[in-house]
Amino acid sequence: MQLKDTQVRNMEIGRIVQDYMPDLTPFEEQYRSFHRNPELGKQESKTASIAAEHLKSLGFEVHERIGGYGVAGVLRSGSGPIVLLRADMDALPVKEETGLPYASENYQKNDAGELVPVMHACGHDMHVACMMAVATLLTNAKTKWKGTLICLFQPNEEGGAGAQAMVDGGLYDLVPKPDVILGQHVDYRRTGNIAIRPGVFMATANSFVVTIYGRGGHGSQPQFCVDPILISSYIIVRIQSIVSRMVAPLDTAVVTCGSIHAGSGENIIPDTAELKFNVRTYDPNTRETILKALKDIIRAECLSAGAPQEPEIKPTTQFPLTDNDPVIADSLKNAFLSFFGTDRVEEMEKEAGSEDVSNLARKYNIPYAFWFWGGTDAQQWDEAVKNGTTALVPRNHSSKFGPVIQPTMSSGVQALSLAALRFLG
Repeated sequence: MQLKDTQVRNMEIGRIVQDYMPDLTPFEEQYRSFHRNPELGKQESKTASIAAEHLKSLGFEVHERIGGYGVAGVLRSGSGPIVLLRADMDALPVKEETGLPYASENYQKNDAGELVPVMHACGHDMHVACMMAVATLLTNAKTKWKGTLICLFQPNEEGGAGAQAMVDGGLYDLVPKPDVILGQHVDYRRTGNIAIRPGVFMATANSFVVTIYGRGGHGSQPQFCVDPILISSYIIVRIQSIVSRMVAPLDTAVVTCGSIHAGSGENIIPDTAELKFNVRTYDPNTRETILKALKDIIRAECLSAGAPQEPEIKPTTQFPLTDNDPVIADSLKNAFLSFFGTDRVEEMEKEAGSEDVSNLARKYNIPYAFWFWGGTDAQQWDEAVKNGTTALVPRNHSSKFGPVIQPTMSSGVQALSLAALRFLG
């Protein structure tokens, strides 16, 4: 993709963003509504409908129910590059503890049919509100750019399957295949600060649910039983050696057992135990090494304990590697520096969290870039830095995570608009 002279173009797009920035008051109110009424992945019907109606009101060609509740709007302004902007919509099964006046009190049934509390604990409500404002800005500035803009609202990011579901659901039969895909995510850093890096950025993630089979009985007669809790304990301890003894010291990986459920009474040895594992890596070879070792350990511990049957190892979610195109990431960083200044833009370190945005790009090898921007109140963040307590600032997926609305929203709208204009003709 051909880009104009960097300095000149960055000045041009900065002026466009400043001149066409919409009044954010209605989007702030919409954000509060999204936050108060979150929806779990694969259930984002109301959020998707609001996003779709907003795009229609702006004159976008709108496609709905793609791969679930996915929405894609297309706005054309002559011939030129095709740029896709992505925002995810789903919330998490978390009981909110922010104390905000617009805090969620919602409950929904999860995939297992259990009624669970629901909260926008990862900021996707901010993503949707910002995207709606960006669509307004770029529509109003339509005479200032050439090409095709696609605004995509994605379901089920937290399940790691929403992006792929949209692709499999015919996304690129409905909208033009983009030349570049761009996305952003609000996080815990100081409100309005932008962080981006070229190359490998976020980890792959593989999750499993494992059922260990034992033979239950009375706690006073362990000789007649095979204890799945004890087997599970050995497995949990043994997997701690995978990273320390099977992964090269300069590689990075995380292996976690985040859940174990077994038994119902203190003197009853149960028949089964259920464990949930998560593996995060940056290198495909390291990933395969760890996955094999994890499965080998689980099977070996069951065998050595005399388990009556093989363990069941069932994959659940899988997130791809996020690997920012270096040219695109560097171009965006320059644009951000030109607009926001050096005090607000940083090169982010690798993030062990995971995203599925790259699945929108993977099938057709579309270049993409993804970045983070901050939502923590400036005074709160500065005091935490001064006191060395930034680790205590509520982060994504925390029940206390609640981005300050401004200047978080204005910064998110500006960053995503700048990014789109950097590539639109």
